[in-house]
Amino acid sequence: MTDRCYMTLTGALALKLGGAPSGPAGTGKTETVKDLGKALGVQCVVFNCGESLDYKFMAKFFRGLAQCGAWACFDEFNRINLEVLSVVAQQLLALQAALRCKAERFFFEGRDMVL
Repeated sequence: MTDRCYMTLTGALALKLGGAPSGPAGTGKTETVKDLGKALGVQCVVFNCGESLDYKFMAKFFRGLAQCGAWACFDEFNRINLEVLSVVAQQLLALQAALRCKAERFFFEGRDMVL
């Protein structure tokens, strides 16, 4: 599984996309992503999601990740409320579009930031 995951995630990385490894609990999905980040020299932040998250917090989190070039591995992503998840999806699309355009500066959620 690790080899296939590495190939898929590196392919997505080249396209400025993300990945979402899936499978039963305890099969090493998070560790595989962390190990790949370590092998590529990229910091990987593991974040445990919950119902209390709101889109404002997620915007701050994404802003920090984008500015330092870190990855995030979201555990229990399915616990985020549907209304928040909808906004988070739009935030991710905006960030991906800026990365694909190789923008140096980007206006994100009401604030100018450097990528």
